[in-house]
Amino acid sequence: MTITINESLRAYIDPLTPDEYAALERSLLAEGCRDALVVWGDVLVDGHNRYGICQKHGIAFNTIQNTTFRSMDDVHLWMIDNHLGRRSVSDFQRGVLALRKKEIVSARLAQQQAEKTAAELAGASDTGTETGRQSETEPPWTREAVARAARVSSATLGQIEKIQKTAAPELVSAVKSGVVSINAAAAVASLPSEKQVAAVAGGKKELREAARQVRESRMASKPRPLVEAAPIDATPEEMEIYRLNQLLAAVTEERDQLKKKVQHLTIALAEVRAGRSGSAE
Repeated sequence: MTITINESLRAYIDPLTPDEYAALERSLLAEGCRDALVVWGDVLVDGHNRYGICQKHGIAFNTIQNTTFRSMDDVHLWMIDNHLGRRSVSDFQRGVLALRKKEIVSARLAQQQAEKTAAELAGASDTGTETGRQSETEPPWTREAVARAARVSSATLGQIEKIQKTAAPELVSAVKSGVVSINAAAAVASLPSEKQVAAVAGGKKELREAARQVRESRMASKPRPLVEAAPIDATPEEMEIYRLNQLLAAVTEERDQLKKKVQHLTIALAEVRAGRSGSAE
């Protein structure tokens, strides 16, 4: 059959790394193409890398039609769900994919609600609409639901959103390749674009240092609680309140210092884990 390559679909999912592509090529040469390529009509949906390698080496392959697709959004949702279930997908990639799914689902629900409202205003509410029933059975995607789909915490999902919105392309590439952790990249992403690029150019140590400086500047910018001096003619009760306020200020300062240490330790642990996973691959 004739297979059509849709470039937007090919680029919808992050490409394989050179090592992953080489491993796939070795596997296909040794074992053949065991999994069928998924198509929608004549458009290739899943298996772009396998298709290219099979064409290159003359390896036989099979195709399977997915008859459930009704629109390109259906195709995108299927691709997202398919990749969210794969072990090789990083936390950052899963977060990006889950956020894409949220956009599609939220847009569909909004459209369904608009169609339902329009039908009710037109006096057609007594007939009922399919879109209205669908919107009632599919709950909106909350941040917690998106985080669960991506298998990351809500905090990590927020960091991924920040990276998507404010990170320079060079910093995004560094996160995808595992050079910098999501946590550190989110901190660096708050810097001007030129400083982000400079930090990436400096390598892992420069990125860690930039992230550390951002966090410390945030902690330093937080106003410390002020304790007004006790009046000269303070009563015993007023002196006790003054003493307690001093104690509270000291405990708050100690808490902030501990939070700073925990942040540094968390980043260091994430970097060590990232280094181990990278060496294992």
